[in-house]
Amino acid sequence: MKVLMINGSPHAKGNTYIALHEMEKQFAKNGIETEILHVGNKDIRGCIACRSCAKTGKCVFDDLVNETAPKFEAADGLVVGTPVYYASANATLIAFLTRLFYSTSFDKTMKVGAGIAAARRGGLSSTFDELNKFFTISGMPVASSQYWNSIHGREQGEAARDAEGMQTMRALADNMSFLIKSIALGKAEYGLPEKEPWTPTHFIR
Repeated sequence: MKVLMINGSPHAKGNTYIALHEMEKQFAKNGIETEILHVGNKDIRGCIACRSCAKTGKCVFDDLVNETAPKFEAADGLVVGTPVYYASANATLIAFLTRLFYSTSFDKTMKVGAGIAAARRGGLSSTFDELNKFFTISGMPVASSQYWNSIHGREQGEAARDAEGMQTMRALADNMSFLIKSIALGKAEYGLPEKEPWTPTHFIR
């Protein structure tokens, strides 16, 4: 079992990484393999709604998004971490996630998702909500912790001193591990929920 972890911070070893790494250590204790991808400092443009991916099965911009797609498909869970900028996630990360989710046609149902936000002080809840939108539109259960998935720190390394935040990351990894294992057992016994044919309803006729 494997969890793909996305570091959406421009800083490879900043406070977002500290949170992800704390989860990584806890996943290892639960027998879950992990891989951390550093996305936040890459040159990633946004989606241009060309819909080329519907024909080719991949994004028209052949960059880290297409490299990540098979890793996402193979993973049992996805953790996305970001610093908070103006009460939202890093724009580079959002461009990456938008194209990754939109351009991949594989079924994401029952892959477990978790978003985490790191900030000096405020904007954590809105950023956390923003990340969860990607999971909930895709049939992905969202893992919870003992508190909202957030950690505090301004200067590099300060997040390690947020004792409650670090504990929240460990609890999140434990809960996510349990969900992944439980879903694997459920799929083996019952399979995935049967889906109705999609009924798109447009508001402008």
